[in-house]
Amino acid sequence: MNEVITTTACGTIKGLQLSEQVQQFSGIRYASASRWSYPEEIVHWEGTYDATAFRDACTQRRTFTPESDDPFYYHEFRKDELYTYSEDCHYLNIWKPADCQNAPVILYIHGGAFQSGCGNEKPFDGSHYAENGVIFVTCNYRLGPFGFCALPELAKRDGHSGNYGLYDQLTALQWIYHNIKDFGGNAENITLMGQSAGAMSVQQLCTSPLAKQYIAKAIMTSGGGISNSFVSFIPEKEAYSFWSDVTAQLGATLDDWLNAPAKDVISAMSNTAASHKNAGLCCVPVLDDHLVCYDLNDVATQKVQASVPYIMGSTKDDLFADVLADMAKSWVIQQSSQNMKPSYCFYFGRDLPGDEKGAWHSSELWYTIGALSKCWRPWTDWDHTISKTLMSYFANFAKTGDPNGADLPEWIPTKCSDDPILVINNSEIEMNTVL
Repeated sequence: MNEVITTTACGTIKGLQLSEQVQQFSGIRYASASRWSYPEEIVHWEGTYDATAFRDACTQRRTFTPESDDPFYYHEFRKDELYTYSEDCHYLNIWKPADCQNAPVILYIHGGAFQSGCGNEKPFDGSHYAENGVIFVTCNYRLGPFGFCALPELAKRDGHSGNYGLYDQLTALQWIYHNIKDFGGNAENITLMGQSAGAMSVQQLCTSPLAKQYIAKAIMTSGGGISNSFVSFIPEKEAYSFWSDVTAQLGATLDDWLNAPAKDVISAMSNTAASHKNAGLCCVPVLDDHLVCYDLNDVATQKVQASVPYIMGSTKDDLFADVLADMAKSWVIQQSSQNMKPSYCFYFGRDLPGDEKGAWHSSELWYTIGALSKCWRPWTDWDHTISKTLMSYFANFAKTGDPNGADLPEWIPTKCSDDPILVINNSEIEMNTVL
């Protein structure tokens, strides 16, 4: 595999020529941050940066716990994969067309309940998008206690605390905005895309006064359009008691907490979560009045979301599938009515072959990134057709804001509750009101 050298504003960088059409730059450091400090964007490096291999994933529970504790998703997404972990984990990965100028960009934010995952898990291969003229980027961001701890001591030091993982995502977005031109991309045409917690992250960034200016379009699957009927983000100060109970197990001072072994931090969070009444609300983003400023239900009424086109999707056999489908459609309708930008909704009902799990949470992931060949499942021609169709929709959307194109079933924007949405099932891709 040949190497390729590119000059950027940060310095010279070395990547890989994967094929005649695709180049890959892996493990690019986009920020630096110590534990429970906000990230600082990287603006320069010395010498030639080696971006020929993936770097460390962010420290998380599975760093210290056997993967057998999560057998389904381990077998599905991580079996036979090897990862290294570190709190020093601010890396992103770029797949780009070999010769491109002003290409559209997708920044993909991974899921994992804000507790796990990384930007180079098995499904994340942007080669197919690059072959279709789109630059595809993934990033790591801090997770679990390292990404979402909120403490009065930290707020006293920095003015506010918490949401470190979301600030990492914002900084990755800013780094791309400032540097993607050097990779042949268009900084004014960045689509945010994510699934599950990644979709919730996209939703938060699209409503944040710090992020909206960098976003041209957004795609959310298996978790977008979330409202308070599903989960509520609490004010930063309401999370203090939980995290104070966590850090009490690590020592008496902030210095003790900042220097405690990572394994002890994760153990302390797990111990506290087992008994604390607000655990589920404290291990996720909080309302900090800086990056996350709005209650989920207030977003629509106050019209604070980015005025951009959206794609929203849910899956048939997700937990609370009907609720998630309704919320996704409601979000799209709100956006269409308020910002007059066409927005689109889909429902993924294809039962994946190989077991009886159906269209489970995030099952669309294999299809939307085109990674079927990396999965153990006995895919059929229909699965490949679905994947090709969804990737074409998403690539077209990244380019123009309209997913439609030649040889694709027409996807009509959703404007009201009676409108049909795109339904993908075991035999058809069609507009339908029946899910």
